[in-house]
Amino acid sequence: MDALVLAGGAPGPGGLLYEYTQGKSKAMLDMCGRPMVQWVLDALEGSAIVDRVVVIGLSPSEGLQSSKIRAYLPGEGSMIQNVRLGIKQVLELNPQARHMLVVSSDIPAITPVMVDWMVTTCMQTDDDLYYNVIQRQVMEKRYPNSRRTYLRVKDVEVCGGDMSVISTQISTEKDSVFERLSATRKNVLQQAAIIGWGTLFKVLLRRITLQEAVQAVCKRVGLKGRAILCPYAEVGMDVDKPFQLEMMRQDLIKRVLE
Repeated sequence: MDALVLAGGAPGPGGLLYEYTQGKSKAMLDMCGRPMVQWVLDALEGSAIVDRVVVIGLSPSEGLQSSKIRAYLPGEGSMIQNVRLGIKQVLELNPQARHMLVVSSDIPAITPVMVDWMVTTCMQTDDDLYYNVIQRQVMEKRYPNSRRTYLRVKDVEVCGGDMSVISTQISTEKDSVFERLSATRKNVLQQAAIIGWGTLFKVLLRRITLQEAVQAVCKRVGLKGRAILCPYAEVGMDVDKPFQLEMMRQDLIKRVLE
């Protein structure tokens, strides 16, 4: 399988990590002597399943190391635009590709075992979108001070992961829906207009299971999707805030010293 690494994004003045990045790419933040994105690339490099990697948002001049990198592409702005660009590049490299792995550059604690587990688990079916979620008890056992935001539904309480598998055949006609969901992710009323009031109220009242919620949303946008309960907290431990940056630096120091 081919992998797309999303490494665009540079916090601007006033951003939570601007003091650390000074306007440069967040993906290049130092983590124990390596750029944060290099840890992600190392996990993909060690994967037995990932064949090729496309990096979006950085260039060869950054000096990243991976024998699997086949292309660097400049970021185009939104995550959806970058994923669409990545799909196009992956299909140029491998016209037979049916799915691809999408990985954020700010989950430096992932390992090859986690990458291979994700792909193997997803490929048990043939859906359009596989979204990783981590149960609260799994996350808080591994990272008790992570302060993640959780969604509680009827059967489980979860936070989102930053590694997904998507079909390369997803129609670009759905881009507008994904853009709107992304843009309104913090506005419940606007999201309700997109995913449907019935589904939203069931989620808020905890009357719907995780998979029922995923199926309802996918039906609304015309996709087949699955939520993957991931046993690895590292997949959801992204670096968005200064305390998370320092926490992950300490976490990776322990790994290096082991």
